[in-house]
Amino acid sequence: MTDHNPGTLYVVATPIGNLDDLTARAARVLGQVTRVAAEDTRHSGRLLAHLGLNKPMLSLHEHNEARRVDTLDSYLTAGEDIALISDAGTPLISDPGFVLVRELRARNRHIVPIPGPCALITALSGAGLPTDRFVFAGFLPAKPGARRQALDGWKTREETLVFYESPHRIVHTLEALQEQMADRDVVLARELTKTFETFLHGTPASLLEQLTADPNQARGEFVVIVAGAPPVEQGEHQDISAEALLEALLAEGVGVKQSAAIAARILGGRKQAWYARLQAIKGEH
Repeated sequence: MTDHNPGTLYVVATPIGNLDDLTARAARVLGQVTRVAAEDTRHSGRLLAHLGLNKPMLSLHEHNEARRVDTLDSYLTAGEDIALISDAGTPLISDPGFVLVRELRARNRHIVPIPGPCALITALSGAGLPTDRFVFAGFLPAKPGARRQALDGWKTREETLVFYESPHRIVHTLEALQEQMADRDVVLARELTKTFETFLHGTPASLLEQLTADPNQARGEFVVIVAGAPPVEQGEHQDISAEALLEALLAEGVGVKQSAAIAARILGGRKQAWYARLQAIKGEH
């Protein structure tokens, strides 16, 4: 490739556990690129060694990603092809890479995704919960209060909910689910594609019992899949008009911002739209 032809950034999905899941196309691209940007160069170096490859590598993780943009762009400008990989699975999906891809796209660089393994899709395909609509929320907050607040915001969603969780927080997450979604079907998918791959199914309480009875089940990385909320029956909110609800909230002294959040939760729609309507109602009185 000449200096007049900028290189390509390949966003390459790599195995989440089983090395046989690396696609032929991904292996070919990794063999062809000039260098590899990896979340952890030591970890990814083992994958390259498995493929018999010895490529220049540089780290790209959440703490240095923004600083790496200009460096990687200079390599592309010089005509080099680069592979972006994460420790496991598809880059950018709860992994670094978003800032790099966004900035390089803004500079009109050529970016090619190489699809492959992804833990959330793998878990959904084997969990037995509805997959026609789902919401992926990455990792739940580590702090108990923030975790409860996040789940409170999701508990009325009718789509299947998907989270990632680490072994040292899985019990706390199940306890939070027991507190707020006690009757939901939950699937814990752990160690996907690895030797001890396991799918555990039950309510939050029964899953806590399973983990207590067998502490080994609390090891490994988890995908937590939660059945969505039961659909709201049509007519359930028809006994009160939207306008009446908004006026009642304001009459009770509830602030406009909080009233908008309540209206969005009960009636659906965007908080910003309800906020505008509430402001208009206040202006009329």
